[in-house]
Amino acid sequence: MTSPTPSSSLRPDVLALRERGDVDILVVGGGINGIATFRDLALQGVDVALVDRADFVSGASSASSHMVHGGIRYLENGEFRLVKEAVTERNALLRTAPHYVRPLETTIPIFKTLSGILSAPFRLLVTHGRGKPRERGALLIKTGLMIYDTFSRGGGAVPRHRFRGRKASLAEFPDMNPGVKYTATYYDASMWDPERLALDVLHDGLEAGGPRATAVNYVGAVGMRDGAVQLRDELSGEEFSIRAKVVVNASGPWTDLTNDAMGMPTRFMGGTKGSHIVLDHPELLAATKGREIFFEHSDGRIVLIYPLKGRVLVGTTDIDADPTEQAVCTDEEIDYFFDLIAQVFPDIAVERSQIVYTFSGIRPLPRHDDTAPGFVSRDYRIVDDTHQGTPILSLVGGKWTTFRALAEHLSTRTMQTLGRPHRLSTAGIPIGGGKGFPRTDADRRRWVQAHASGHPEELVERMLARYGARATEVLAAIPPDATPLPHADGYYREELAHLAATEQVVHLLDVVLRRTSLAFTGTVSHQTLREVTDAIAGVLDWDTQRCEHELARTVEILRSAHRVEFEEVDSASR
Repeated sequence: MTSPTPSSSLRPDVLALRERGDVDILVVGGGINGIATFRDLALQGVDVALVDRADFVSGASSASSHMVHGGIRYLENGEFRLVKEAVTERNALLRTAPHYVRPLETTIPIFKTLSGILSAPFRLLVTHGRGKPRERGALLIKTGLMIYDTFSRGGGAVPRHRFRGRKASLAEFPDMNPGVKYTATYYDASMWDPERLALDVLHDGLEAGGPRATAVNYVGAVGMRDGAVQLRDELSGEEFSIRAKVVVNASGPWTDLTNDAMGMPTRFMGGTKGSHIVLDHPELLAATKGREIFFEHSDGRIVLIYPLKGRVLVGTTDIDADPTEQAVCTDEEIDYFFDLIAQVFPDIAVERSQIVYTFSGIRPLPRHDDTAPGFVSRDYRIVDDTHQGTPILSLVGGKWTTFRALAEHLSTRTMQTLGRPHRLSTAGIPIGGGKGFPRTDADRRRWVQAHASGHPEELVERMLARYGARATEVLAAIPPDATPLPHADGYYREELAHLAATEQVVHLLDVVLRRTSLAFTGTVSHQTLREVTDAIAGVLDWDTQRCEHELARTVEILRSAHRVEFEEVDSASR
């Protein structure tokens, strides 16, 4: 997905990094954990640089289930520390990133009463996650939710759980399987736009660090020579070196591969693949009643049916994976999802033609030998090494929900390695467009009116929903009569040009997959891609040949990696 595109010179951001030469800390990996660590370090006032061999947030972090959750099922693994930390961070994100993180009412359909009540403690106390999992019954789930509520109580951000019997459950969900015995409803949080949330964290890091902080995408760590990390610009192929006092390897599932490239072989990782499908299915969307339907299959895998952006997200799988191979959603996984939907909503037919998008990623999990994938720890650890005289800290594990706390731990350890104190905590600091974001309907109306400045209020409302309070930056860059793109789902030409100019867009795919929701919602056509290309080409100095290359590349990747169907190109779309 990151094949080089011919380039006669380095991008300005890459050139600035090359000219720096020496930094205090080099972070390798631009997923959410690497980006959050970069922000934390930038706030400490050190010289820090971040590189990623592809686009920011294009690996494991782009394949999340769009949830911010405490991980109720981790209680069965005995991971009480992780659950407490995750619930604390979930509650905090509801306050610091309210533009992208919102309370999510979640319902668990339960078909058994006592199942798992003996096997769960046996797995916790004796086999430690090994052995055959069993479907959880009502008593086990009730016990888990009571403990979960205890962890959640401190933040006060979400209500307590409630249980319903069969009659009340079917009254709430008339399309649900009549064999349901109970439903349990509790609250976690949704993550409306993971990629944009990560870009906000990155923006904050760059702003906090000023000239002492540099982050570049499409630059990979390909070796180490005399203690300096060899970097390669993936566009031009040019290589250069950066000498850092500490290297932080936050490459996620590719952590071992990065260490290998630097000449320090490790075997820390054992990631598993998680796939999702996105359905354009109004009947299934209505059947969810606006809630996430969440349960664990008898094989221990998480199952979710999740209304999001007018679509239904269904996931996820948990399959051992090879990080050297591209993760894609297979036919077998789709069959698995369809079977699970039928278990919960047996009278709602689902067809492959209703799939508008699929995505897969590899979780950055530790090696787990014979532990079932669904029971591998989601906690994290930091491994200290030294190679060619340079300290290297490798991050093993981690999950979206805990990115801030993880980054603070990793940053603190890094500062200790430098021999400097960690002075500033990120706890409670608003993220990006969450700073000054209006919470109530009345506050939002006042915000829109105050920031219209000639723009139609409908446009201002749309920008506020997309970017939070950072909508002011977009509004300042687009005229009151901004040009809507007819086939781009409410986006504007000048808006996309602004994103291309300010968010290190390198490829058309960066916009379609990560700067916008166009691909996720299934609103991409040849006309869409042409309109987006025309909107950003001038800013990125693309000539006709480059535009055609980007269009062809994007269509091929969307088809092969995400199962996006395109109509035949006709003369009108050229």
